[in-house]
Amino acid sequence: MDLNRAAAFVRVAEAGSFTRAATGMGVPPSSVSRSVSKLEHDLGVTLLERTTRKVALTDAGRAFFERAREALAGLEEANSLALDAAMEAHGVVRIAIPIELGTTAGSLFAGFVTEHPRIRIELTFTNRGGELVGDLVDLAVVIGKLPDSSLITKRLGEATNRLYAAPAYVARRGQPRAFADLAKHEAIVTRAVGGSGRFELTGPRGVEHVDVDARIVADHVQFVADCAIAGLGIALLPVWIGDRAVHDGMLVSILPKFSTQMPLHVLTHAGRHLPRRVALVRDHIATTLGRACTGHGKLS
Repeated sequence: MDLNRAAAFVRVAEAGSFTRAATGMGVPPSSVSRSVSKLEHDLGVTLLERTTRKVALTDAGRAFFERAREALAGLEEANSLALDAAMEAHGVVRIAIPIELGTTAGSLFAGFVTEHPRIRIELTFTNRGGELVGDLVDLAVVIGKLPDSSLITKRLGEATNRLYAAPAYVARRGQPRAFADLAKHEAIVTRAVGGSGRFELTGPRGVEHVDVDARIVADHVQFVADCAIAGLGIALLPVWIGDRAVHDGMLVSILPKFSTQMPLHVLTHAGRHLPRRVALVRDHIATTLGRACTGHGKLS
């Protein structure tokens, strides 16, 4: 069977017209008509009922169309995969990143863009990235529980958060020695009601919680970190921010045996073919970000 003739028939069936199909293929309508007629001759069946205004599938044509369209889609995908593998990965990869990761994004992709100079990264900072995959972004990093969806999910591990404070604050107020001691300290929190916030962390005895004096309330993690560095209180921060500040001497760890963990995922569309450039970025995020956010590695 001539695959070009089968492809011409599929295009006519999809367009519902020889003229529209020919326009899309960039060839004369007469050429398309001859291809379909020769296909019908080869098969010995009539695939299309032709009128002066439109074409319609016969029963045989409908059965052939469904299988032929699927087969041609598979061939196009195979062709795309072969070309993708043969060429250096290139193009744009659009990524949704949680706001909490804003301070790490530059370091996260520094080595990657050097290794793959023809891939361009476009970042959107949002905590609703899972809703954008497939329409506005190619993949998304999501922290926390995932809603039910058809997206392909790759779990990176657990994003870890711990307590931190500035050396100046500890010198002034002292180091908490037990989890309950946090109630006597000033805190910087992301949520509070009437000036009262709550730290809920997992420690040696399981999950514990304590109400704290919320000196400052903010929903931007870098602002919370900046306030802690300024000595305004104890803050619960992601380890990729807090540990770096500890290394630089700007923060110290508070009650290091206590932490919170949130699942960390990278999401991609459930389409049949994931472009190589997207797969490369996804795998880079999985190895690099996964280690850093769980507290078992550094961004490089």
